[in-house]
Amino acid sequence: MAVSKFLDNFEEYFCVWTMTIMTVIVFIQVVMRYVFSNSLSWSEELARFIFLWLSWIGASYAVKERSHFRVEMFANMIKGKSRIYFEYMILIVWFVFSFFLAWQGTMLLIFLQETGQESAAMQVPMTWPYASVPMGCALMCIRLIVELYKLHKHGLPAPVIPTAETAK
Repeated sequence: MAVSKFLDNFEEYFCVWTMTIMTVIVFIQVVMRYVFSNSLSWSEELARFIFLWLSWIGASYAVKERSHFRVEMFANMIKGKSRIYFEYMILIVWFVFSFFLAWQGTMLLIFLQETGQESAAMQVPMTWPYASVPMGCALMCIRLIVELYKLHKHGLPAPVIPTAETAK
């Protein structure tokens, strides 16, 4: 499980650092605009690109934390072995969708590389921000395989019960 531990740490640190960097960039832009009446041409675009990476890598981390939104009304009506099969079905459909997004994201990267598109303000290749889609979805696929293994090995996980802190 060394790979899982590395992935946990990578995703968590990545999300913390990208959120910090994005916040600092936006804060500097606000100060520049309202205090110095001048703005940075690249800050909004860079913050948007960082947010893309944060969202897709964070989506992968949320699989591990079981933090994605779920409508459990139907799942809670199913009991016994049928519930486990239902959970398998959910994870497999989610995996197929994530794999499809990773594949299509890779096709988009190839297209962007061939056309040589660049961002407007920073003039960086658009492959850099769009690479977040296949990367995040590939990581999500890995996480979903781990969740399928856990379901097979240990059965249904304990239900995620909102804490008093999240219920407020």
